[in-house]
Amino acid sequence: MAKPRILFMGTPAFALPALRLLHEKKYPIIGVVTQPDRPKGRGLKEVAPPVKLLAQEFSLPVFQPVKVKDESFLEVFRKLNPDMVVLVAFGQILPKAIINYPPLKCLNIHPSLLPKYRGAAPLNWQIINGETKTGVSIMIMDEGMDSGNILLQQETPLGDAETFGELHDRLAQLGATMLIKSIEQMANGTAQIKKQDASAVTFAPLLKKETGKIKWNNKSSDIVNLIRGLSPTPTAYTSLEGQILKIFSAIAQPGKVDQAPGIICSANADILSVAASDGYVILKDIQLAGKKRMLIADFLRGHHIKRGTVLG
Repeated sequence: MAKPRILFMGTPAFALPALRLLHEKKYPIIGVVTQPDRPKGRGLKEVAPPVKLLAQEFSLPVFQPVKVKDESFLEVFRKLNPDMVVLVAFGQILPKAIINYPPLKCLNIHPSLLPKYRGAAPLNWQIINGETKTGVSIMIMDEGMDSGNILLQQETPLGDAETFGELHDRLAQLGATMLIKSIEQMANGTAQIKKQDASAVTFAPLLKKETGKIKWNNKSSDIVNLIRGLSPTPTAYTSLEGQILKIFSAIAQPGKVDQAPGIICSANADILSVAASDGYVILKDIQLAGKKRMLIADFLRGHHIKRGTVLG
Protein backbone atom coordinates (compact mmCIF):
# COMPACT_ATOMS: atom_id res chain seq x y z
CA MET A 1 0.00 0.00 0.00
CA ALA A 2 1.19 3.53 -0.79
CA LYS A 3 2.40 5.59 2.12
CA PRO A 4 -0.29 7.98 3.41
CA ARG A 5 -0.08 11.70 2.66
CA ILE A 6 0.60 13.27 6.07
CA LEU A 7 -0.07 16.73 7.43
CA PHE A 8 2.27 17.25 10.39
CA MET A 9 1.26 19.53 13.27
CA GLY A 10 3.77 20.37 16.01
CA THR A 11 5.66 23.24 17.57
CA PRO A 12 8.44 22.64 20.18
CA ALA A 13 11.61 20.56 20.20
CA PHE A 14 9.69 17.48 21.43
CA ALA A 15 8.15 17.18 17.94
CA LEU A 16 11.45 17.28 16.03
CA PRO A 17 12.42 13.56 16.17
CA ALA A 18 9.00 12.56 14.76
CA LEU A 19 9.20 15.04 11.86
CA ARG A 20 12.81 14.07 11.17
CA LEU A 21 12.03 10.34 11.10
CA LEU A 22 8.98 10.79 8.83
CA HIS A 23 11.24 12.70 6.43
CA GLU A 24 13.98 10.06 6.63
CA LYS A 25 11.44 7.29 5.93
CA LYS A 26 10.28 9.26 2.88
CA TYR A 27 6.69 9.70 3.96
CA PRO A 28 4.90 12.28 1.78
CA ILE A 29 4.60 15.23 4.18
CA ILE A 30 2.22 17.60 2.38
CA GLY A 31 2.65 20.39 4.91
CA VAL A 32 3.74 21.36 8.41
CA VAL A 33 1.43 23.35 10.68
CA THR A 34 3.03 25.11 13.63
CA GLN A 35 2.37 28.02 15.96
CA PRO A 36 3.11 31.58 14.80
CA ASP A 37 6.53 33.11 15.47
CA ARG A 38 6.61 34.69 18.95
CA PRO A 39 8.59 37.58 20.45
CA LYS A 40 11.30 36.32 22.78
CA GLY A 41 14.13 37.63 24.94
CA ARG A 42 14.90 41.15 26.12
CA GLY A 43 14.68 42.59 22.61
CA LEU A 44 11.36 40.80 21.95
CA LYS A 45 12.67 39.63 18.61
CA GLU A 46 10.32 37.34 16.67
CA VAL A 47 11.56 33.76 17.00
CA ALA A 48 10.41 30.84 14.85
CA PRO A 49 9.34 27.63 16.60
CA PRO A 50 11.75 24.67 16.30
CA VAL A 51 9.38 22.69 14.04
CA LYS A 52 9.22 25.55 11.52
CA LEU A 53 13.02 25.70 11.29
CA LEU A 54 13.30 21.95 10.64
CA ALA A 55 10.45 22.04 8.10
CA GLN A 56 12.24 24.82 6.22
CA GLU A 57 15.45 22.76 6.28
CA PHE A 58 13.49 19.96 4.59
CA SER A 59 11.87 22.44 2.12
CA LEU A 60 8.37 21.56 3.36
CA PRO A 61 5.41 23.96 3.12
CA VAL A 62 4.82 25.69 6.47
CA PHE A 63 1.51 27.05 7.77
CA GLN A 64 1.23 29.16 10.93
CA PRO A 65 -2.45 29.88 11.63
CA VAL A 66 -3.27 31.88 14.74
CA LYS A 67 -6.26 29.55 15.19
CA VAL A 68 -6.66 26.28 13.29
CA LYS A 69 -10.43 26.44 13.80
CA ASP A 70 -10.71 29.60 11.66
CA GLU A 71 -12.36 29.05 8.29
CA SER A 72 -9.38 30.63 6.51
CA PHE A 73 -7.17 27.76 7.68
CA LEU A 74 -9.85 25.06 7.31
CA GLU A 75 -10.11 25.99 3.64
CA VAL A 76 -6.35 25.45 3.27
CA PHE A 77 -6.65 22.18 5.21
CA ARG A 78 -9.36 20.83 2.90
CA LYS A 79 -7.31 21.73 -0.18
CA LEU A 80 -4.32 19.85 1.26
CA ASN A 81 -6.66 16.85 1.68
CA PRO A 82 -4.44 14.75 3.99
CA ASP A 83 -4.86 10.99 4.39
CA MET A 84 -3.64 11.37 7.98
CA VAL A 85 -2.77 14.12 10.45
CA VAL A 86 0.15 13.57 12.85
CA LEU A 87 0.13 15.88 15.87
CA VAL A 88 2.98 16.21 18.37
CA ALA A 89 2.84 18.93 21.05
CA PHE A 90 1.13 21.34 18.66
CA GLY A 91 -0.33 23.71 21.25
CA GLN A 92 -3.86 24.24 19.91
CA ILE A 93 -7.07 22.24 20.30
CA LEU A 94 -8.21 20.74 17.00
CA PRO A 95 -11.80 21.32 15.87
CA LYS A 96 -14.13 18.52 14.75
CA ALA A 97 -13.64 19.65 11.16
CA ILE A 98 -10.00 18.48 11.34
CA ILE A 99 -10.37 15.52 13.72
CA ASN A 100 -13.07 13.84 11.61
CA TYR A 101 -11.60 14.60 8.18
CA PRO A 102 -8.65 12.28 7.41
CA PRO A 103 -9.58 8.71 6.43
CA LEU A 104 -6.59 7.41 8.42
CA LYS A 105 -7.40 9.63 11.42
CA CYS A 106 -5.39 12.11 13.47
CA LEU A 107 -2.58 10.45 15.46
CA ASN A 108 -0.99 12.01 18.52
CA ILE A 109 2.20 11.19 20.45
CA HIS A 110 1.60 11.60 24.19
CA PRO A 111 4.51 11.08 26.65
CA SER A 112 2.73 9.14 29.39
CA LEU A 113 1.01 5.81 29.92
CA LEU A 114 -2.51 7.05 29.22
CA PRO A 115 -5.00 7.41 30.82
CA LYS A 116 -2.49 8.60 33.44
CA TYR A 117 -1.20 12.16 33.09
CA ARG A 118 -3.54 13.62 30.51
CA GLY A 119 -2.87 17.29 29.91
CA ALA A 120 -0.23 19.89 29.16
CA ALA A 121 2.77 18.85 31.27
CA PRO A 122 2.91 15.04 31.63
CA LEU A 123 6.71 14.78 31.60
CA ASN A 124 7.14 17.26 34.43
CA TRP A 125 4.41 15.91 36.69
CA GLN A 126 5.49 12.27 36.38
CA ILE A 127 8.91 13.22 37.78
CA ILE A 128 7.54 15.66 40.37
CA ASN A 129 5.18 12.94 41.64
CA GLY A 130 8.02 10.43 41.99
CA GLU A 131 6.85 7.91 39.38
CA THR A 132 9.24 5.04 38.73
CA LYS A 133 7.91 4.14 35.29
CA THR A 134 6.68 6.14 32.34
CA GLY A 135 6.12 5.58 28.64
CA VAL A 136 4.64 6.81 25.40
CA SER A 137 1.12 6.40 24.03
CA ILE A 138 0.15 6.77 20.37
CA MET A 139 -3.47 7.85 20.37
CA ILE A 140 -6.22 8.42 17.81
CA MET A 141 -7.44 11.91 18.59
CA ASP A 142 -10.99 12.70 19.59
CA GLU A 143 -12.59 15.90 20.87
CA GLY A 144 -11.59 15.29 24.51
CA MET A 145 -8.29 16.12 26.19
CA ASP A 146 -5.98 13.16 25.53
CA SER A 147 -9.00 10.83 25.76
CA GLY A 148 -8.77 9.08 22.38
CA ASN A 149 -8.35 5.37 21.75
CA ILE A 150 -4.84 3.93 22.10
CA LEU A 151 -3.06 2.50 19.06
CA LEU A 152 0.26 1.67 20.68
CA GLN A 153 1.80 2.03 24.12
CA GLN A 154 5.28 1.30 25.43
CA GLU A 155 6.45 1.41 29.03
CA THR A 156 9.96 2.39 30.14
CA PRO A 157 11.59 2.86 33.57
CA LEU A 158 11.92 6.40 34.88
CA GLY A 159 15.39 6.81 36.39
CA ASP A 160 15.54 8.07 39.98
CA ALA A 161 17.95 10.84 38.93
CA GLU A 162 16.46 11.53 35.48
CA THR A 163 15.55 15.16 34.84
CA PHE A 164 12.75 16.63 32.75
CA GLY A 165 15.25 17.54 30.02
CA GLU A 166 16.68 14.02 29.84
CA LEU A 167 13.25 12.36 29.88
CA HIS A 168 11.97 14.82 27.26
CA ASP A 169 14.70 13.86 24.79
CA ARG A 170 14.42 10.13 25.47
CA LEU A 171 10.64 9.93 25.07
CA ALA A 172 10.67 12.19 21.99
CA GLN A 173 12.90 9.61 20.28
CA LEU A 174 10.83 6.67 21.52
CA GLY A 175 7.62 8.37 20.38
CA ALA A 176 9.01 8.94 16.89
CA THR A 177 9.86 5.24 16.47
CA MET A 178 6.44 4.19 17.79
CA LEU A 179 4.72 6.67 15.47
CA ILE A 180 6.17 5.02 12.35
CA LYS A 181 4.93 1.62 13.53
CA SER A 182 1.48 3.05 14.26
CA ILE A 183 1.22 4.70 10.83
CA GLU A 184 2.12 1.40 9.17
CA GLN A 185 -0.55 -0.41 11.19
CA MET A 186 -3.22 2.16 10.33
CA ALA A 187 -2.28 2.09 6.64
CA ASN A 188 -2.35 -1.71 6.31
CA GLY A 189 -5.38 -2.27 8.56
CA THR A 190 -3.62 -4.25 11.31
CA ALA A 191 -3.97 -1.72 14.15
CA GLN A 192 -5.09 -3.08 17.53
CA ILE A 193 -7.16 -0.24 18.98
CA LYS A 194 -8.19 -0.12 22.64
CA LYS A 195 -10.21 2.33 24.71
CA GLN A 196 -8.74 4.14 27.67
CA ASP A 197 -9.86 3.12 31.15
CA ALA A 198 -11.86 6.15 32.29
CA SER A 199 -11.60 5.05 35.95
CA ALA A 200 -7.78 5.38 35.91
CA VAL A 201 -7.52 8.94 34.58
CA THR A 202 -5.08 11.40 36.19
CA PHE A 203 -4.10 14.86 35.02
CA ALA A 204 -0.95 16.89 34.38
CA PRO A 205 -2.03 20.55 34.38
CA LEU A 206 -0.11 23.52 33.02
CA LEU A 207 2.88 24.54 35.11
CA LYS A 208 2.61 27.88 36.89
CA LYS A 209 5.36 30.09 38.27
CA GLU A 210 4.29 29.05 41.78
CA THR A 211 4.78 25.35 40.89
CA GLY A 212 8.56 25.79 41.01
CA LYS A 213 8.75 27.46 44.43
CA ILE A 214 10.49 25.06 46.83
CA LYS A 215 8.72 24.40 50.12
CA TRP A 216 11.54 23.39 52.43
CA ASN A 217 9.16 21.81 54.97
CA ASN A 218 8.44 19.04 52.46
CA LYS A 219 10.33 15.74 52.42
CA SER A 220 13.83 15.86 50.95
CA SER A 221 12.88 13.35 48.23
CA ASP A 222 9.82 15.41 47.23
CA ILE A 223 11.96 18.54 46.96
CA VAL A 224 14.52 16.75 44.79
CA ASN A 225 11.74 15.34 42.58
CA LEU A 226 10.44 18.89 42.07
CA ILE A 227 13.93 20.05 41.11
CA ARG A 228 14.36 17.14 38.67
CA GLY A 229 10.91 17.65 37.19
CA LEU A 230 11.60 21.30 36.35
CA SER A 231 15.24 21.00 35.24
CA PRO A 232 16.59 22.61 33.10
CA THR A 233 13.42 24.61 32.52
CA PRO A 234 11.30 26.26 33.89
CA THR A 235 13.42 25.46 36.99
CA ALA A 236 12.67 25.05 40.69
CA TYR A 237 13.67 28.05 42.77
CA THR A 238 14.04 29.52 46.24
CA SER A 239 15.53 32.79 47.48
CA LEU A 240 18.92 33.53 48.97
CA GLU A 241 19.33 36.86 50.76
CA GLY A 242 16.52 38.39 48.73
CA GLN A 243 17.65 37.07 45.34
CA ILE A 244 16.09 34.27 43.29
CA LEU A 245 18.20 31.11 43.41
CA LYS A 246 17.43 28.56 40.68
CA ILE A 247 18.30 24.94 41.45
CA PHE A 248 18.96 22.50 38.60
CA SER A 249 20.27 19.48 40.48
CA ALA A 250 20.25 18.19 44.07
CA ILE A 251 20.46 14.99 46.11
CA ALA A 252 18.12 13.93 48.90
CA GLN A 253 19.76 12.81 52.14
CA PRO A 254 17.07 11.60 54.55
CA GLY A 255 17.99 11.35 58.22
CA LYS A 256 17.78 13.05 61.57
CA VAL A 257 17.68 16.81 61.24
CA ASP A 258 18.01 19.32 64.08
CA GLN A 259 17.52 22.52 62.10
CA ALA A 260 14.33 24.18 60.89
CA PRO A 261 13.43 23.57 57.22
CA GLY A 262 15.16 25.95 54.81
CA ILE A 263 18.23 26.57 56.99
CA ILE A 264 21.64 26.05 55.39
CA CYS A 265 23.36 23.49 57.62
CA SER A 266 26.72 23.27 55.89
CA ALA A 267 28.46 25.39 53.27
CA ASN A 268 32.05 24.23 52.96
CA ALA A 269 34.36 23.75 49.97
CA ASP A 270 31.98 21.74 47.80
CA ILE A 271 28.82 20.98 49.83
CA LEU A 272 25.81 23.15 50.46
CA SER A 273 23.13 21.29 52.42
CA VAL A 274 19.69 22.61 53.35
CA ALA A 275 17.36 21.25 56.01
CA ALA A 276 14.09 19.67 54.90
CA SER A 277 11.39 18.04 57.05
CA ASP A 278 13.05 14.60 57.10
CA GLY A 279 16.71 15.25 56.34
CA TYR A 280 18.75 17.37 53.98
CA VAL A 281 18.83 18.48 50.36
CA ILE A 282 22.37 18.69 48.97
CA LEU A 283 22.48 21.34 46.24
CA LYS A 284 24.66 20.44 43.24
CA ASP A 285 23.95 22.83 40.37
CA ILE A 286 22.53 26.33 40.86
CA GLN A 287 22.17 29.83 39.44
CA LEU A 288 21.83 33.05 41.41
CA ALA A 289 19.86 35.86 39.76
CA GLY A 290 22.07 37.79 37.32
CA LYS A 291 24.86 35.20 37.48
CA LYS A 292 25.91 32.19 35.41
CA ARG A 293 24.69 28.70 36.15
CA MET A 294 27.43 26.82 38.01
CA LEU A 295 28.28 23.73 40.02
CA ILE A 296 28.09 24.25 43.77
CA ALA A 297 31.88 24.06 44.31
CA ASP A 298 32.41 26.91 41.83
CA PHE A 299 29.59 28.91 43.40
CA LEU A 300 30.99 28.54 46.91
CA ARG A 301 34.43 29.71 45.79
CA GLY A 302 32.95 33.09 44.90
CA HIS A 303 30.20 33.39 47.52
CA HIS A 304 30.64 33.24 51.27
CA ILE A 305 27.52 31.56 52.63
CA LYS A 306 27.14 31.30 56.41
CA ARG A 307 25.67 28.31 58.21
CA GLY A 308 22.26 29.24 59.53
CA THR A 309 21.33 31.35 56.47
CA VAL A 310 17.66 30.76 55.62
CA LEU A 311 16.51 29.97 52.08
CA GLY A 312 13.02 30.93 50.93
